[in-house]
Amino acid sequence: MSAAEIIVILLAGVGAGTINAVVGSGTLITFPTLIAFGFPPVTATMSNAIGLVPGSISGTWGYRRELRGQGPRLRLQLPASLIGAAIGAYLLLHLPEKTFEIVVPVLLVLALVLVVLQPRIQRNAKARAERAGRNHEEMTNRQRKLLVAGTGLTGVYGGYFAAAQGILLVGIMGALVSDNMQRLNAAKNLLTLCVNTVAAIFYAVVAFDRVNWAVAGLIAAGSLAGGFLGAAFGRKLSPAVLRTLIVLLGIVAIWRILS
Repeated sequence: MSAAEIIVILLAGVGAGTINAVVGSGTLITFPTLIAFGFPPVTATMSNAIGLVPGSISGTWGYRRELRGQGPRLRLQLPASLIGAAIGAYLLLHLPEKTFEIVVPVLLVLALVLVVLQPRIQRNAKARAERAGRNHEEMTNRQRKLLVAGTGLTGVYGGYFAAAQGILLVGIMGALVSDNMQRLNAAKNLLTLCVNTVAAIFYAVVAFDRVNWAVAGLIAAGSLAGGFLGAAFGRKLSPAVLRTLIVLLGIVAIWRILS
């Protein structure tokens, strides 16, 4: 790699780590960068997934206060994320990327609709819970099953490609969980950390020689710093601003994938 390529990939890692901590979809910075420099798609995907793990760690650490009290729900979601990530990582080595490229824009549109409608969905859920005489903050069995299923499927997608998995998670959780956007974003960071870690381990063990470790190292250094920056910035955003930012970046994600 030339000095210019090293600098650009490092900066792309910073940008990806920052965006992942705030919203998600940082892969849409690093992945096209690697493709533009001539790296094969599968090599770019695996190297990128490994490089983004440190950024996921720093972003999750930055949101650690918002994770308090979410243990019971996350204990349901974490196994689904881990299993889904392993399946997705396996599929990356056995299916063409076009398989998911067809489905991803549809999933993102659905996720963005859920993010936009989250306040209304939660108001309606609260009203139904009050009419039924139960605490609206407590999830029903049906909601738990849908949450686990949605988290698992997002884990499959994250293990396969990773781009915008955070937006999908926030959309799913926002529709099913009665909680504020910042706490949902903290949960999203932890879940995507698990997905990225599982995928990274899988790639390192099964396809060590197909990973560009220099690229992974550059993205890792950049994303580590970016995760801290993103957490410091994102935690100061109001729910409305954070929701708007998610929608805007989601639209960009759809455009980048389609193009």
